[in-house]
Amino acid sequence: MTTLPETARRPPTAGDFDYDTKGHGYAAQRRPDPRIGALVHTALGDSRTVLNVGAGAGSYEPAGRYVLAVEPSAAMRAQRPPGAAPAVNATAEHLPFDDDSFDAAMATVTVHQWTDLDRGLAELRRVARDRVAVLTFDGDALDRLWLADYAPELIAAERRRYPAIAQIAEAIGRTAEVMNVPIPFDCVDGFTEAFYGRPEQFLDPQVRAAQSAWDFVDDAAQRRAVEALRSDLASGTWDARYGHLRTQLQFEGSLRLIVGRP
Repeated sequence: MTTLPETARRPPTAGDFDYDTKGHGYAAQRRPDPRIGALVHTALGDSRTVLNVGAGAGSYEPAGRYVLAVEPSAAMRAQRPPGAAPAVNATAEHLPFDDDSFDAAMATVTVHQWTDLDRGLAELRRVARDRVAVLTFDGDALDRLWLADYAPELIAAERRRYPAIAQIAEAIGRTAEVMNVPIPFDCVDGFTEAFYGRPEQFLDPQVRAAQSAWDFVDDAAQRRAVEALRSDLASGTWDARYGHLRTQLQFEGSLRLIVGRP
């Protein structure tokens, strides 16, 4: 298989969010949750060689297999931990590998940021001999989270970004399975739904900075959302409406795992 050199020229950003500028410190907030990871790894079956596309800092890469990562952001590649799989500077739409180069391909919480979704998914299918696993969010289910009451602009922006689940399923396999992924209360991967029962976390600007959705909400709307939440937490209004979530062990939100087979 061939790879692009580290010095290969890339556009300033390879998707709809500039991780080179805004992705520093991302790995500290967005750590892989082991329970979600177990589902992803099971979905890969007995694949021994795995390509992780849009790999970021390496979340959910399986241990005990040969893994190669593809990540166009230098800032994200720099946050990969010691001993992580090697990362190639390339994009999903132009994978520098031959057909059927890997047993499986995976893409976790990244497809909504690709510049050409259909081409990227076709590339995943092209390089994988067997399974393609995509972890993403269902835009039609985003308003299950109470945050929609405080930041409707965020939910609207996210709904525009996330591709239809059916579109992904059709592209990655002759047959495909779509699984709802339950989110544990103490989820350590800091996407928005991870804090369904820990609302105070949204008051932390570092938490919001690791959720690219907020970058699509103007500053005034973000301030209004945060201050309304702060006020409702202080007055007890949030707990009166949603306090049951503080003891709910799992949340069935919008997280989906799609597994396609050739």
